[in-house]
Amino acid sequence: MLRQLFFVTSIAVVALANSQRKLSLDFPTPLLGNTSPGSVWPQPESHVSTAETFPVAVESFMFTYASKSYKCDLVYEAFKRYGAIIINSAGDQKLRFRPLTTPMLTGLEVNLMAPCEDYPSLDMDESYALDINSMAVATLTAKSVWGILRGMESFSQLLWESDSGQIVANKTNIIDKPRYAHRGILLDTSRHYQPVNVILENIDGMAYNKINVFHWHIVDDQSFPYVSTVYPDLSAKGAYNPITHIYTIEDVAEVIEYARLRGIRVVPEFDTPGHTTSMGKGQPGLLTECYTGSNPNGNYGPINPTVNTTYTFIQNLFTEVKSSFKDAYIHLGGDEVSFSCWQSNPAINNWMKSHNMTGDYKKLEQVYIQQVLDISAAIGYSYIVWQEVVDNGVKVKADTVVEVWINNHPDNELAKVTALGYRALLAAPWYLDYISTGEDWKRYYSYEPSNFNGTAEQKKLLIGGEACLWGEYVDGSNVTPRLWPRASAVAERLWSPETVNDVDAATPRLHQHRCRMVQRGIPAEPLHPGYCKHEWRN
Repeated sequence: MLRQLFFVTSIAVVALANSQRKLSLDFPTPLLGNTSPGSVWPQPESHVSTAETFPVAVESFMFTYASKSYKCDLVYEAFKRYGAIIINSAGDQKLRFRPLTTPMLTGLEVNLMAPCEDYPSLDMDESYALDINSMAVATLTAKSVWGILRGMESFSQLLWESDSGQIVANKTNIIDKPRYAHRGILLDTSRHYQPVNVILENIDGMAYNKINVFHWHIVDDQSFPYVSTVYPDLSAKGAYNPITHIYTIEDVAEVIEYARLRGIRVVPEFDTPGHTTSMGKGQPGLLTECYTGSNPNGNYGPINPTVNTTYTFIQNLFTEVKSSFKDAYIHLGGDEVSFSCWQSNPAINNWMKSHNMTGDYKKLEQVYIQQVLDISAAIGYSYIVWQEVVDNGVKVKADTVVEVWINNHPDNELAKVTALGYRALLAAPWYLDYISTGEDWKRYYSYEPSNFNGTAEQKKLLIGGEACLWGEYVDGSNVTPRLWPRASAVAERLWSPETVNDVDAATPRLHQHRCRMVQRGIPAEPLHPGYCKHEWRN
């Protein structure tokens, strides 16, 4: 049976017992411009706050269910997580002498109005209402458990430390919901292997920014770390190291469960027919053999689309993937397919001649992609594809999601994709592997995704976007600070209303949020010269 209450006290005892940090009684406050401490990131749809503050009973803070609230493990686990965060928000100040203040804000009452869902989905309801209007118990109400999780994150961000060292919260009313349903982070675990603990750390970062999709680009040309039980040689021969640089079934399950508890979907990407060099190492006959003149030259190109064994392989692999990953969607890739190897291979060209498509390699690509789409649909998957699939004229299902990534004219591409009636995701302006000195987050923040030519119905087909961090130059040593808080800019653009777009107003709030992430253990890089109140102290 789930407990009705969750107290922070027990966490406080452990935290106090383990604290080895040197105490200081003088912590100057960093300049935040006109931004009040305790601001919420991403900015809520409606946030009304006054200067009146309520002291928070940190050491005895209590989470409770409303009398008619539904209860479930997702909420109870959130009680535990945010209990720890509330304790941590006090830092060393919880050890300072502080006169008793009564009354105090002693708890948060949660009212979940519907039974818990097992897994987050594209259609989940993340709306919530949060009210702090008395020195007693704050209230949080939501139609779904996902709204409860988002509201608890907002509540945790409202707490701040006053000059006296007391944790307080302003009198506040928030009514909130996201602007877009799909707000994702792509992490590439092929170019460099990302340890599971680093993936989990960044899932925490996603939760702190109300990101709700982990797009797991799990394999690519360079390595195949996913351990398949059906085709074990894929990782045994295709991973950088088949012992240390792999993701087992247990690892995948751990990531999915960790994300589920935070209301985050895990969407895997198995990109084909290009980006498959590592697949070919463990699956002989899968890739196209390249020729120079009439002789093989020892190189291999994209998957061979002309043999039946290819589609048997795809069906078996994706059936296994479907049993491991719980989301309704799979990302099928389909980008950057080079035709040169197909062009060089005499068997490929003979097959094309016999099927009346001589020299039309885009049509050959269509043959492959269409069969993979049909296989995926038959397995029970909905799917996402990169924009080239549609650009090359492949017939896709009406509910296909097309991800726009080529940065030349993303607005034109969005107009084209939505005019065809397909739902779209935008990634082009948010490739975080392109770095520059200075505050490049401002460029990400300033891009308005809806500014493409199209009807109101077309604009509705844009369901969100993703910040993408490709792995050529990041591994476990630097992926987290490279991602945060730059991805936070994208998070607010996708969550908050379109009118929330003032870079100058956002700067002090983002500085505050970056410091909040640092305090919670996310090594987010700084925005500009300055400091955080709680940072890297011995």
